[in-house]
Amino acid sequence: MSVKKLIINKDNEGRRLDNFLLSIYKGVPKTKIYKIIRKGEVRINSSRAKPHSKLAFEDIIRIPPNLISDESHKKFINDKDIDFHLSNIIYDDSNYLILNKRHGISVHGGTNNRVGLIDLVRKKFGENFDLCHRLDKNTTGCLVFGKNKKAVKYFNKTLSNNDIKKTYLAILKGRLKKNISINKSIYKDDPEKLKTSKSKIKIIQRFKDCTLTEIEISTGRTHQIRIHTSSINHPILFDDRYGDYLFNKSFKTKSIKNIALHSKSIVFKDDDSKLINATAELPIFFNDLISEIK
Repeated sequence: MSVKKLIINKDNEGRRLDNFLLSIYKGVPKTKIYKIIRKGEVRINSSRAKPHSKLAFEDIIRIPPNLISDESHKKFINDKDIDFHLSNIIYDDSNYLILNKRHGISVHGGTNNRVGLIDLVRKKFGENFDLCHRLDKNTTGCLVFGKNKKAVKYFNKTLSNNDIKKTYLAILKGRLKKNISINKSIYKDDPEKLKTSKSKIKIIQRFKDCTLTEIEISTGRTHQIRIHTSSINHPILFDDRYGDYLFNKSFKTKSIKNIALHSKSIVFKDDDSKLINATAELPIFFNDLISEIK
């Protein structure tokens, strides 16, 4: 099996390398895509590249011979999964579809999750659909899909310019004393590549041991809200990565202990300057949790 080379056309110009490969090799686990990029098996114009490397018109992408799109995962997609996870559409036009994401499903398939939400969307609506951004597996709320590459590219550009307003609801550990703005850079893989990240936290209601907050962000760094809230010693309730393990374990509730983070709304303008403003209702378990702790 020989090395494959792909030439970037105008439609894919400006896309990130990882997003391009994920859209081409839909059946390959996300972890494998990142692994072969990291090992230098994927190259742009014969040079090593990063997952976030931007593609230019007529770039030549070297694809290793062992990267084969495995479509066999589709047999695991059933109508019940599609009906359950795609039943909460809150916005739909010719370019974008916005879903009120449920908890318990990753946006991409991977080693531990053969089927991702994007697989269900493509199965129901068509292969041209792609993710505009991401939410963690157990985070609920507004998730935007593009119906064509132009829409996705424009969304990413708008996001890079901090022109997209995202508002979340989160229950934080402890009683927050006042509203707070956090301006703390975040890096994911390379400490030398810090990315400016801003979060505005507004108190909605204080409870005995925690605080219901509204958090507004215009940047979209990986785990931004989870990292920021943890940095001020008020991590999100039931966050199993950045949270307080002992506090979460001892917290009494009849509701499921899912991370108390919900993407409430997203506001942005499309390529024709039309304002898109979508709001996602809280899931039942989140409302039940608030009622319990009042």
